[in-house]
Amino acid sequence: DRKYPNDPVRSSLEIVAAGTMLFDQIWLGSYMSGGVGFTQYATAAYTDNILDDFTQYGVDYIKKYHGGIGKAKATQEVVNDIATEVNLYGMEQYEEFPTALESHFG
Repeated sequence: DRKYPNDPVRSSLEIVAAGTMLFDQIWLGSYMSGGVGFTQYATAAYTDNILDDFTQYGVDYIKKYHGGIGKAKATQEVVNDIATEVNLYGMEQYEEFPTALESHFG
């Protein structure tokens, strides 16, 4: 019984958040001492909605230009197209909203 069975973006982000939280708290929390750099980097992944926006943009792009999730051709060209578009969108957002970059990378 998944909480969001019809929303692949939300489901994916919940998994990423849980994994990031575990990695941050267990591995980095026990391995690193004193600094906030790694902790801040990992914490941003599960405390803000910036990744939600980037992921939703990618899904919208796939729906618009590749027929939807699970319907895109399984080729390297399609992967490159989607990855390039989402990365460019992310870069544009970081340029337009510098605090988003600060939130992610400190």
